[in-house]
Amino acid sequence: MKAVKTHTDTRSREAVDVLSIADESCSLIVWNDDVNTFEWVITTLMEVCGHSEQQAEQCSMIIHTKGKYAVKEGSYDILKPQCDAITDRGINATIEVFEQ
Repeated sequence: MKAVKTHTDTRSREAVDVLSIADESCSLIVWNDDVNTFEWVITTLMEVCGHSEQQAEQCSMIIHTKGKYAVKEGSYDILKPQCDAITDRGINATIEVFEQ
């Protein structure tokens, strides 16, 4: 079981935390909603995350049934622009940082 790392440190440690995020394992989470269509989420996952059509369809189905899904894992620096691109398309997405 992985523990979610919280960032509640003081200002003097914030710079260190930001630098260490790049080396940590992160997940790009896409959340279900009642607004976006399956087609839009599938297209977004293919264009933003580089998923195949089949992979994007499977992710969309899991998002729909479970409420959220980690569609991609990697470093914060790689996932942050993808998260921003997804949210710019009106789809709810977040990044979860896990301690290794």
